[in-house]
Amino acid sequence: MAASEVTAATAAVAPTARRRPSRLRRIRRYLLPAMGAVLLVILILSALVAPWMAPYDPFEMNVVDRLLPPNEAYWFGTDAYGRDIFSRTLYGGRVSLVVGASVALASTAIGLLIGVIAGYFRMADAILMRIMDGLMAIPGILLAIGLMSLTRASIWVVIVAITIPEVPRVVRLVRSVVLSVREQVYIQAATAIGTRFPRLMVRHILPSTFAPLIVQATYIAASAVLLESYLSFLGVGTPPEIPSWGNIIAEGRLYVQIAFWNILFPSIFLALMVLSINVLGDGLRDMLDPRLARRL
Repeated sequence: MAASEVTAATAAVAPTARRRPSRLRRIRRYLLPAMGAVLLVILILSALVAPWMAPYDPFEMNVVDRLLPPNEAYWFGTDAYGRDIFSRTLYGGRVSLVVGASVALASTAIGLLIGVIAGYFRMADAILMRIMDGLMAIPGILLAIGLMSLTRASIWVVIVAITIPEVPRVVRLVRSVVLSVREQVYIQAATAIGTRFPRLMVRHILPSTFAPLIVQATYIAASAVLLESYLSFLGVGTPPEIPSWGNIIAEGRLYVQIAFWNILFPSIFLALMVLSINVLGDGLRDMLDPRLARRL
């Protein structure tokens, strides 16, 4: 009788013990993308409400208050021209958001189109992929600097210059997915009954590319934000009068020994932006990949 009671108690406790780890895994699975999403939403909102949240005009100069440390009037201090660092940092987030979102959308759309064609049509594959290989052989930052040196500096030229090096990476990803999907039995059956390519692509091929594309788009957005800051810091990005994080850091580097706050706060916002996008991308990868989802 005692043995049966022990067995029954063990059987009752075992499901509970098995459920607890699964709940913890589920929490850990969704906690990572949630943290990245919350941080990213905060940064996006702070950039969107910058005209109403910024206490000063980011272009207004006041030489009397130049290089002031953080205080009650200027939360992040002032730069060499007496401009408020806090206001300029908020406005700099708008530039990074526009560049990151535009590059991610443009490179994903172009790469998806080329990747589907290259992966499905064998004759086009040889030509398109050799072009993509040639673009990937050129370092992205050097290609961006070369394009910027040939044209007048503007935010749209920066977007185009960063998008071109990112397209081949998307093409290779989409092509690999299409090559694997194309050999599936249901694709061959649909082709055998006369299904045309547009319908086949919309109904069967494109849905298979959405999960990896979403993850890749987040990494492209983070890379674009960093690359725009690199170009602006080197003086070949957005025009110097535009308050982007790269421009603010480039102007403040001359006074870093006496006014370190000129580069400290824009660098923190830049790091948080890139970190939030990468954390969100890692979480989405874990959620959308069935193999990783089973482990979690």
